[in-house]
Amino acid sequence: MKKVAVLFAEGFEEGEALTIVDIIRRAEIECHMIGTKNEMITGSHNITVKVDKIIDESIKNYDMVVLPGGLPGATNLRDDEKVIKLVQDMNEAGKFVCAMCAAPIVLGKAGLLDGKNYTAYVGYDKKIETTGTFKEDIVVVDGNIITSRGPATTYAFAYKLVDVLGGDSMAVKNRMVYFNAFNAE
Repeated sequence: MKKVAVLFAEGFEEGEALTIVDIIRRAEIECHMIGTKNEMITGSHNITVKVDKIIDESIKNYDMVVLPGGLPGATNLRDDEKVIKLVQDMNEAGKFVCAMCAAPIVLGKAGLLDGKNYTAYVGYDKKIETTGTFKEDIVVVDGNIITSRGPATTYAFAYKLVDVLGGDSMAVKNRMVYFNAFNAE
């Protein structure tokens, strides 16, 4: 069974992080909320969650790592050397490394966007040092690197993550009445 680690740092974007976890779990893919420092973590809108575990070496055995945005959550992820090393190791192993909103700053610092197509929150193309190519698409997949724009693109991002892992996003979309709520394909 595929395994996904969603990283939680203080100041994470609650709507992104929890929606990603929810959709991946609805697709019956194993998904863990991984804290960078503590078991109880407060998001950027003062919602506190209890994560499943704290980051450790076992995360390298997962198939995918996902970094939600939010401030200062994305900055806290970027400034954590364990997180930088983890995304570099996952990338080197050919595993999926995914980030949305402000979190592509982590991938930029780790050198994972060089020569890649990517997207991020409005204006972050100017904040990320990379030789990569910024796209305004909702979700950008370039090999094992998957990025997305911001809170309103979370559903499209999470469904894409399900798809690349071999799950059935269409079944989840139908159960969540996705097509009744959005102008979506």
